[in-house]
Amino acid sequence: MNENRQEKQIDPRPGAYASRRAYFMILLFAALAIGLFAWHPDNLYLWIKAFHIIAVISWMAGLFYMPRLFIYHTDAEPGSQQSETFKVMERRLLRVIMTPAMMLTWIFGLYLAWSIYDFQGGWLHAKMGLVVLLTGVHIYFSRAVRAFARDENRHSARYWRFMNEAPTVLMILIVILVVVKPFA
Repeated sequence: MNENRQEKQIDPRPGAYASRRAYFMILLFAALAIGLFAWHPDNLYLWIKAFHIIAVISWMAGLFYMPRLFIYHTDAEPGSQQSETFKVMERRLLRVIMTPAMMLTWIFGLYLAWSIYDFQGGWLHAKMGLVVLLTGVHIYFSRAVRAFARDENRHSARYWRFMNEAPTVLMILIVILVVVKPFA
């Protein structure tokens, strides 16, 4: 039974279906956002803020989970069924959740920074700098996904446990800046 389940994980058909479903949801989300801009309700700011928060939560979930996959993948024998399953999981997480969520986070976040704050405020500049660093972590994880896909991981499970903390620290600092606005 476990072998059948693992075969489903690396079978391209369910993966293609999952990708189509995810892209459909992204398109639906984008159409909803465009519809909101066209409708331009009085509370547009609150809608954009809600979409921004949803995108951030989705992105952060991926950034928290990806290094955990790397930790387990590091212990898998290259070329094994387990290793191939991790490759599929990492690729899907990156392409279907993390990257679209990051893009939406940036789009909605920049809109809010422009429309509400006119890109003014020390806290906003500091926050944007930390989001750039978080994007750098995302890019680093993307490169690691490609390295694992080629069976060229050069790091230990301990290293990936350490890297698991980078998104957490950046998230804590970003949330403090947004809520407290210490450099207002």
